[in-house]
Amino acid sequence: MTALSMTRRFIPSGLVCVMLLAFAPFAFAEPEEYVIDPAHFSVGFLVDHIGYAKTLGLFRKAEGSYTFDEDTGTLSDVKVTIATDSVFTNDKKRDEHLRSADFLNSSEFPEMTFTADSAQRKGERDFVIEGQLTLLGKSLPLTLTATWNKSDTYPFNPGGLFGGNPYAMGVSARGSFKRSAYDMNYAVDNGWVGDEVELILEFEAFRQ
Repeated sequence: MTALSMTRRFIPSGLVCVMLLAFAPFAFAEPEEYVIDPAHFSVGFLVDHIGYAKTLGLFRKAEGSYTFDEDTGTLSDVKVTIATDSVFTNDKKRDEHLRSADFLNSSEFPEMTFTADSAQRKGERDFVIEGQLTLLGKSLPLTLTATWNKSDTYPFNPGGLFGGNPYAMGVSARGSFKRSAYDMNYAVDNGWVGDEVELILEFEAFRQ
């Protein structure tokens, strides 16, 4: 009687399969690169105006990418680039002022960027991303709290930009920073324009 037949005689066949699988090489998913769909990328902000209400604005042009391992929840290589001259607050005169040297100085600094090497997972779908915001030529720490809303095969073809019915991921992120930290001091001392800028990011990204 061979060793294999003895094994089959004294150990149930289902258990044999489990034992064999236990010694098989483990297969791990590889981290995947994701590119944010510019058509579904909203970068908004809120800034207090003389204490009456907060002005809601957005940037109309932004792009980004990152690497994510869905099995382990490991996030890395985050980069978001925002065109500062794309600022929009639904008032032409105010938008022109925001592009000026008093605020974003878009002619000299056409881009602001957020980068992060890694993130901390704080729950099933919650992350804390500690990175760097570069604005007006100055890079300072910025923390975003992000929620992984959903990952699934996209229900339709997004214009062929990412292939037919690609795999998509949806994210909501929030953060804030002080304008004065970047020497954007216009109307801070008199309180006409709030110092704190609340950031709002909503996007869909496609796996490459």
